[in-house]
Amino acid sequence: MALLTEHIVNHPSQLKELTLVELSELANEIRTLIISVMANNAGHFGSSMGAVELSIALHKVFNTPQDQIVWDVGHQSYAHKILSGRRDEFPRIRQKDGISGFPKIEESEFDAFGTGHSSTSISAALGLAEANSLKGKNTLHIAVIGDGALTGGLAFEGLNNAALSESNLLIIVNDNGMSIDPNVGAIDTHLKTILPENNLFTNLGFEYSGPIDGNDLGLLIDELSKEKYRRGVHVLHVKTKKGNGFLPAEKGNATTWHAPGKFDSKTGGRQNNSAILPPKYQDVFGETLIELASENENVIGITPAMAAGSGMSKFAHVFPDRFFDVGIAEQHAITFSAGLAKNGMIPFCSIYSTFLQRGYDQLIHDVALQNLHVIFCVDRAGIAGSDGATHQGVFDLAFLRAIPNLTVLAPMNELQLRDMMKAALTMKGPVVIRYPRGRGVYLDWNQPFKIMEAGKGRLLSKSGNLAILSLGHPGNSVQEVLLQGHQFSHYDMCSLKPIDHEMLLDAFHNHDTIITVEDGTLIGGLASAILEWKNANGFSQKVYSLGIPDRFIEHGEQEELQKECGFDAKRIEQFILSLSDPEA
Repeated sequence: MALLTEHIVNHPSQLKELTLVELSELANEIRTLIISVMANNAGHFGSSMGAVELSIALHKVFNTPQDQIVWDVGHQSYAHKILSGRRDEFPRIRQKDGISGFPKIEESEFDAFGTGHSSTSISAALGLAEANSLKGKNTLHIAVIGDGALTGGLAFEGLNNAALSESNLLIIVNDNGMSIDPNVGAIDTHLKTILPENNLFTNLGFEYSGPIDGNDLGLLIDELSKEKYRRGVHVLHVKTKKGNGFLPAEKGNATTWHAPGKFDSKTGGRQNNSAILPPKYQDVFGETLIELASENENVIGITPAMAAGSGMSKFAHVFPDRFFDVGIAEQHAITFSAGLAKNGMIPFCSIYSTFLQRGYDQLIHDVALQNLHVIFCVDRAGIAGSDGATHQGVFDLAFLRAIPNLTVLAPMNELQLRDMMKAALTMKGPVVIRYPRGRGVYLDWNQPFKIMEAGKGRLLSKSGNLAILSLGHPGNSVQEVLLQGHQFSHYDMCSLKPIDHEMLLDAFHNHDTIITVEDGTLIGGLASAILEWKNANGFSQKVYSLGIPDRFIEHGEQEELQKECGFDAKRIEQFILSLSDPEA
């Protein structure tokens, strides 16, 4: 019987009548679907494969959506989505106009709370529980926390508060030993050697059960059926295996199989692009960091649980004593970097733009206020792509520009990234270098360093009455338009803070029309900086701005979303034509 394909199961309520044998067959069908879709549509594979039985058991035992499940991070929620009426939409997960790769309250009533960043589930589920308690509702609330999210400080804040609550909250620790890279720190060690009668959770006052096999469907159903009738806050510890049910993932590198990209659905063979392509910005960052560390023993590398994704794995191997993976702990990563800088080290803190948001107070209070020399290499800046609204790195320019003492740089290509990293070594105070996800421009990228100066841009072309001022990688799209034969001046600003006043004077004195292009929010970023400068210096030209509009950008391919936001090469060209011919 094909339970999924024949739509026998398309709603959690339909699980109530199924036997254990039928549920086991359903688990196999779900895994087959996940494998088939992920093989052709990159996504979070390992965690979701490991959480299939847990998803089935939760929806069988509890009365969802009245009973509310919060999936921490959301990496492991694919089976949940399939079971809750989105089986037909699943093949387009993470694609533009398809369903999100993360829980999303606008998408389904079964997504009790939107997630994407880690460690939020306990706090959110506790809030849901307290609200329903105040309303007199006798509902149950489940926080499923795993993928390293217990290394995040917010999880401990939630635990600390939940220990005092009398609301109905079940915290399921989905222990698969991984975030994206292997878990680090004492919590991971504690979970591996945990004693049922004396552990972190019991010492905080929680009822604790486990650990149990989280891939044993019958055992899970039995245990959750007991938990269903317990009141108050309690913890169930389950151990699952990332990639469970797909042998290449079970035996392969768990970091690779977290989000493997496209692969062969039978052999697990990764799809290799044989074309010779420019390197990824992340790889150039990692190689350059090794080069700088080889020349300067004070250079340190720090990452909050993203060693592989940020390109730091090789640095960790070459300089193990100067590499620190602090876990999913962005606030700690920033203040830890500040401490290193205070005592004479030169920390390069590599952090995704979307996760830098989580350490904003530390950036101001612990780094900028004390003018400490921390170099932040802000990865995945701009449109990050199919991870969607929770992961787009579009706010950094706006929230960084407001901070005193900060230098904010954005390379247009990987050669500039290298030069900025080298120059940052001798700059004063904190420095931010932000760059996008994906590939650079040059095949021959490993060039000798060139001297660059903060606050100095580059004039790449000068012609006509129109000037385009770009910041960062979008400048390459502007160059594509130039190659189509259009006449305009192109200024690569390079630095948002300080901004190049001499270059702006040249642009405004010699051009009638100005266009700004950036991959950040138009509110607060380059566009705002140029308009503020224009008004302060008494210029009257019309300034047009292309970038991220005042809304959250959903999931899709980077190129699709840049087109949607109006700053890919084609849209820039169309905008230029519209200025001279409104009918164009």
